[in-house]
Amino acid sequence: MDTLLITGSSGLIGSAVAARFARRYPVVGFDVVPPKTPASAEFVKVDFTSDESVAAGLNQIRQCHGERIASVIHLAAYYDFTGEPSPKYDEITVRGTERLLQGLQEFTVGQFVVSSTMLVHAPCRPGERITEEWPLETKWAYPESKLRTESLIRQRRGSVPIVVLRMAGVYDDRCHSIPIAHQIDRIRARTPTSHLFSGDTSHGQSFLHLEDLVDALDRVVERRPALPSDVTLLLGEPEVVSYDALQRELGRLIHGTDDWVTLEIPKPLAKAGAWLQEMMPLAGDPFIKPFMIDIADDHYALDITRARDLLDWEPKRSLRETLPAMVAALNADPVRWYRENKLGVPADLLEPAARRKRAAGEPALPPLGALALVIGGFGLGVLASRLFESRQTSDAGRQ
Repeated sequence: MDTLLITGSSGLIGSAVAARFARRYPVVGFDVVPPKTPASAEFVKVDFTSDESVAAGLNQIRQCHGERIASVIHLAAYYDFTGEPSPKYDEITVRGTERLLQGLQEFTVGQFVVSSTMLVHAPCRPGERITEEWPLETKWAYPESKLRTESLIRQRRGSVPIVVLRMAGVYDDRCHSIPIAHQIDRIRARTPTSHLFSGDTSHGQSFLHLEDLVDALDRVVERRPALPSDVTLLLGEPEVVSYDALQRELGRLIHGTDDWVTLEIPKPLAKAGAWLQEMMPLAGDPFIKPFMIDIADDHYALDITRARDLLDWEPKRSLRETLPAMVAALNADPVRWYRENKLGVPADLLEPAARRKRAAGEPALPPLGALALVIGGFGLGVLASRLFESRQTSDAGRQ
């Protein structure tokens, strides 16, 4: 049976995809780091910044499995949360893909599937829906690197059929979405920023449950003979939960309140606050960066008609319905939840003295730090797909 190759196989998405296909295919996973749990795929360490490493990985496939590959699912990529250009976007995401495509010319490849992002498109207005033909507009380094990679693939694919998946932000039952996790953390702690947002709170964006993404990838691979030789698909939930609705539902689930209030503040004020947070050591290393202010309320609602028609696929889960599971996981084992979501564990969960101070009403932050947070307060949740679908698709590609 032909091999299935997954790059970024140790990441959240890669490991889930490997587990699904290992039942039916010999699966080989390329990644720069080994998987954290027993792998469903044969692991090969590959550094996508190195010509030699990529060539050696492909040579190992040739020696062990032959020259026929049913599908390449290319998930490895670079990302960071600074918003600043980085040479790694070119070295890993763009040139790493070029190295892989060049090496694959010596194989018989049934299909090349690449993970991209809905953020290569311009945002829409409430009531509109983005299609695959919607105008392209990249606002920061991550989606810009994805759009460049899409173009490169079309130039270098040769005769290999390609599928470009422009995905919404990915999450699962334990969250594993950095922006949503930060939003949950803020509301749990009742920080000043949990009640402030720089933009229109009626805006929101599409998300995508990990299991629905794996289902889509399953259909992409199994239907490869019937798919067009060059096709782009948007994948995401048709329902868009507004930022205000998300805030209110999290407030209800975490604190039992039905009237969580979120105030809209001007973007210039929010930018000033974000800058202050970066400058002030008492505030730590803040997740919010000034560049995020301008895109905080960008609205992304997706038209998934093409995926329905070609894959007979649509999401079976929704962010709104999954929020209770996320909060239940948090309540069941808060320390584990924070660590799994790559957040610092709050002092009140670790130190009895800090917990007593919080109960007594003492501030969790020094007054100056709290003031900066108030000035800079704005929502992270709306940024989820911008800063993270990619996180999962890129976990293994970080160098």
